[in-house]
Amino acid sequence: MNETFDGTFSLAQMLWGNIVARGLRSFLSVFAISIQVILVLLIVGLTTGVLSEWGKRVEGVGADLLVQPPNSSIFFAFSSAVMQESLAEKIAALPGVDEVAPTLILTESKSLTLVYGIDYKRFNALSRGFLFRSGRPFENPDEAMADDIIAQTKHLKVGDQVVLLNHTFTVCGIVAHGKGARYFIPLQAAQSLAGVEKRVSMFYVRSKGDTEGTREQIIAVDPQDRVRSMSEYVTLMSSSNLPLLKPFTRTMVGLGMVISFLVVLLNMHTMVMERTREIGILKALGLSRFGILRMLLGETLILAALGCVLGIGLTFAVQAIMKETNPGLTILISPQWILSSTLLALVGASIGAMYPALRAATYDPVVALAYE
Repeated sequence: MNETFDGTFSLAQMLWGNIVARGLRSFLSVFAISIQVILVLLIVGLTTGVLSEWGKRVEGVGADLLVQPPNSSIFFAFSSAVMQESLAEKIAALPGVDEVAPTLILTESKSLTLVYGIDYKRFNALSRGFLFRSGRPFENPDEAMADDIIAQTKHLKVGDQVVLLNHTFTVCGIVAHGKGARYFIPLQAAQSLAGVEKRVSMFYVRSKGDTEGTREQIIAVDPQDRVRSMSEYVTLMSSSNLPLLKPFTRTMVGLGMVISFLVVLLNMHTMVMERTREIGILKALGLSRFGILRMLLGETLILAALGCVLGIGLTFAVQAIMKETNPGLTILISPQWILSSTLLALVGASIGAMYPALRAATYDPVVALAYE
């Protein structure tokens, strides 16, 4: 009899049979564990994806350096227009500077969408220029350019009107994404709407090749300003480098483990109570305490593995749906976090099953057989 129970194939058959015999409860356990996996992957994937996508958009502007006010945030949505626009001429006169573009950063309050107020000629000269999908650059204060992602999301086309900052603009051009903001309006119009005449939020600067040397030149002109290289900024745009996001991520991961632990604990406790006589029969036939423990933990691990597979599959399905319905929202699912979420689910489920399994292993066969 012991050889039968010790056989891998027979054990696998028994485990799977026990799971199938309680189909609804097994499905609920699998689904609950999958929620943990989805929760971890979506939360981490969303924060990582948004930061990564934003870093690429800023990098795509074509600048080598960012000149911002002191103590400025790396999140441009929190930028203040406190820098004098005239500083652009001083920076442009430096020997190491090739181009400088003053930029006023505004946020559309209803959708939290970034709007850049730019000097089109200077901003366009930072790189190879805007790639127009349709339309042309703005020519008057009431015109705006939109990138192709926001145009797809909002179903915009050239000639449509859009309300930005409580002002109606006519979309004059649709450009390829990756230039920082989603909308671009004339700098003077942005300053007028924000009530910040002759002031900007930051300067994009392109050097003539010596980025560090140019950085030192800019600091010498105005030591109080914060000057970052683009490589430094892109490195900062990582969830691991943002202290405020770490507690949030850990909380979500911990919440996921608690869900897995409680669901498995409740399921396994109820299952052990229902199978008291069955466990007594198995022990009477010679199955050891370790055999009982291995059987119950084996069932739990199978349910957890199925929950992980389901959770990962549903996460990728949500990612695909979000990509179609909201192209501007990036969810980045990395192999590292797939592995981490799987391990967390397995550990949480195993801990939840440990107490019921140990309790079942200590049942006295005679008492268990008499259980009603």
